[in-house]
Amino acid sequence: MIYSVKVLEHFMCPQNAYNMPDADAEGSFGDPSCGDALTFYLKIKDNYIQEISYLVFGCVASIATSSMTSVLAKGKSIDEALKITEEDVIEALDGLPENKMHCSNLGVSALRNAINNYFKANRTEDA
Repeated sequence: MIYSVKVLEHFMCPQNAYNMPDADAEGSFGDPSCGDALTFYLKIKDNYIQEISYLVFGCVASIATSSMTSVLAKGKSIDEALKITEEDVIEALDGLPENKMHCSNLGVSALRNAINNYFKANRTEDA
């Protein structure tokens, strides 16, 4: 299996990979067919993702896509982060092998779950 240089960089030196016990929100997603699992942690201020981290269990592509998703989302508004797609992640990594394309779904889905959990936790009676 041939991976791009960017995929290998994010696999060997994943960015933002750590636990965040005081996160404002967290969201998880897993792929039962391959056993990969990911949890994103978010710190949000004024509707912007100030800090993002994750813990991932998975293959090279899962680790790389989790890392790249965190890079793409950090500093973005919540609305901008919700618009990140699997294709954005794949493009930012200069592609993935065909049989690893599904790994991009892991990061995007966990990110969206974290944001949705943030909205649920911070819903006010007036909203």
